[in-house]
Amino acid sequence: MKPLEYTIRPMTIEDYDEVYRIWLGIKGFGIRSIDDSREGIERFLRRNPTTSVVAIADDKIVGAILCGHDGRRGCFYHVCVEEGYRMHGIGKAMVVACMRALQAEQVNKVNLIAFKSNALGNQFWKGVGWTFREDLNYYDFTLNEANITEFNK
Repeated sequence: MKPLEYTIRPMTIEDYDEVYRIWLGIKGFGIRSIDDSREGIERFLRRNPTTSVVAIADDKIVGAILCGHDGRRGCFYHVCVEEGYRMHGIGKAMVVACMRALQAEQVNKVNLIAFKSNALGNQFWKGVGWTFREDLNYYDFTLNEANITEFNK
């Protein structure tokens, strides 16, 4: 079987509709009403213009990572590959592209949050060498109650 050909490039706001389509198609994926709106993503990409990526295969976007940083630590959000395009190295290639972009901005560490119920995602992260942290607690404080997370069924 011929290997799947794909490219990885920086994400722009023009990619939003295709990326959002992918998010809607992933079972268990959480989408926030404000943060993940076109305006929310545009704000994120303006703040992080070089670090988020999309993967393109068969003339369409098939994967994406929102990646940002605070100057010290990077963070991955919404790492996703369309189901029919998984197991071809796309996820790992996107991760490497984001990490290189962070390194170019002198960011030396990156983290992410994966839902405990996301077995496939957790297996992926452990499989590509990420460390599961058991030595800390993650805290969250909601500043805007209207920013509601809805999970795809």
